[in-house]
Amino acid sequence: MKKFIFSFFCSVLMCSCGSTEVMAQSPSAKKMDCHWQQHVDYDMEIDMDVNTFQYKGKQKLVYTNNSPDVLNRIYYHLYFNAFQPGSEMDVRSRTIADPSPKIADRISKLQPSEIGYIKVNSLKQNGKSISHETVGTVLEVKLNKPIQPGEKVTFDMDFDAQVPVQIRRSGRNNKEGVALSMTQWYPKLAEYDDEGWHADPYIGREFHGVWGDFDVKLTIDKDYVVGGTGYLKDESKAGGGKKTLHFEAPKVHDFTWAADPDFIHDTLKMPNGPTLHFYYKKDLAPEYLENWKKLQPDTAKLMTYFSDNIGQYPYDQYSVIQGGDGGMEYAMCTLITGKRSYGSLLGVTAHEMAHTWFQFLLATNEAKHEWMDEGFTSYISTLAENEFRNTKSDNPLSGSYRGYIALANSGYEQPLTTHADRYAYNQVYGVSAYSKGAVFMAQLGYIVGEDNLKKTIKKYFNDFAFKHPKPIDFVRTAERVTDLELDWYLIDFGQTTNTIDYGIKSVEGKSITLERIGLMPMPIDLSVTYTDGSKEAFYIPLQMMRGEKPTSATIIDDWAWAMPTYTFNANKAVKSVEIDASQMMADVKRENNMFNLD
Repeated sequence: MKKFIFSFFCSVLMCSCGSTEVMAQSPSAKKMDCHWQQHVDYDMEIDMDVNTFQYKGKQKLVYTNNSPDVLNRIYYHLYFNAFQPGSEMDVRSRTIADPSPKIADRISKLQPSEIGYIKVNSLKQNGKSISHETVGTVLEVKLNKPIQPGEKVTFDMDFDAQVPVQIRRSGRNNKEGVALSMTQWYPKLAEYDDEGWHADPYIGREFHGVWGDFDVKLTIDKDYVVGGTGYLKDESKAGGGKKTLHFEAPKVHDFTWAADPDFIHDTLKMPNGPTLHFYYKKDLAPEYLENWKKLQPDTAKLMTYFSDNIGQYPYDQYSVIQGGDGGMEYAMCTLITGKRSYGSLLGVTAHEMAHTWFQFLLATNEAKHEWMDEGFTSYISTLAENEFRNTKSDNPLSGSYRGYIALANSGYEQPLTTHADRYAYNQVYGVSAYSKGAVFMAQLGYIVGEDNLKKTIKKYFNDFAFKHPKPIDFVRTAERVTDLELDWYLIDFGQTTNTIDYGIKSVEGKSITLERIGLMPMPIDLSVTYTDGSKEAFYIPLQMMRGEKPTSATIIDDWAWAMPTYTFNANKAVKSVEIDASQMMADVKRENNMFNLD
């Protein structure tokens, strides 16, 4: 009886997650909601000197503790401090086996006028000064008074900063001559969630942030054209040949801008979508200028594709900006380099725009689950690019499969649970995050069926936008769509380096015997050609899935993972057999997947 009462009580709490009334009455009920979100509103006034590349900032931050926990401390990211000799980013770049050529030893050679920094001059909690210490790229703050669950606290900060020479993502005077690429440029509150604080040092990888509303007043030279995150609400004159631009950005977890006196600014209003903005240098060579013009209607097509296939883009604008060091996603915008062939320009725009959904709207923690950001983005942007081709590929993800399979056979693979900064090789990180992450998504289509995958992606976005989902949230979404058991897929492909390797062991008359060589289980699609020339497709369910994907193939008995072999009789004498003719299963040794009587 006690067990029944406890189970009933827990079920009531689970069903009540998200209920404001229950949350207010019961802290334990609040803990049952795994997707509560902290909230922070930024009010900043920035005065930029474009001659010295230094700026002064005033920041008022209103932080709402929506967690069930009492917070005794907070942390800020000071990303620009990474661009100093001796920083963790510098040392890691010079000691890793395969340093990024974008960084290499460049940071170690920066002079004092070239480094980046953010110096916090004062910090107050509700009007009273509080103790703080800068430790590399993190500001550690000890609070005067703990922040209680549900409490709002105001932090006021004055800071000075210097824009570094452009090295990685941010900086001044990049290789294409863009004056200011202002990303990760302000003191940014670290994220706190059900796993605690995420005050990661800035070593090489990407970001995690708290959603909120930004109000930014930027004072800058009057001749500079500025674009980026947020809606321009007002422009006014300021003294000393400057102007002040007032931006507002609702419900974002970062704020980015770029500026140059020679930017061309084009706009394209989509009939049933946002206004697209394009910022690029007017001194580009004619072929590049032509590419930027051609890009504009195709960007609208990309916006439509992603909105149709993931979920509706929620903001009123999106900007494609020449800047940075390659391509990087930000709130309402991307910074990309502009001196590219048209195919390259379209490709980088497709990839970075797709990040808007998987990183800036779903916003998985990139440091812990980088593959859900880069991999899922690679998956959907590759499909989008395929739509632009005159001759479409039957398997546009084949390159991702080749990359992953090469890594799996190399002996250097690390599991996808590896922290983004903890990969032994940059190249292993790249293939894991981009290629294996894309294969995770594409291969799920093989497992559950393409239509179910499409439904899963849309439901995942609908259920978890603005909630920082985790890997299990995506897999559970697929389970809800299909009513299949799929935790084994996340465990083996996402948390281990177990590989898929199935082979054809023997064929004798009508009898076919398959073998599982790798440790990772999978359901099997099998194509059989008979000696009379007819063909038949078979589907062997994986027993632990507890069901089958929709298929027109002949469904035969389940294969239990622990059984190393599987034998069945076909309907006629067999001439040839192939495991997974679609090649959407990431079998690491395809040479044993085919048998031919000849």
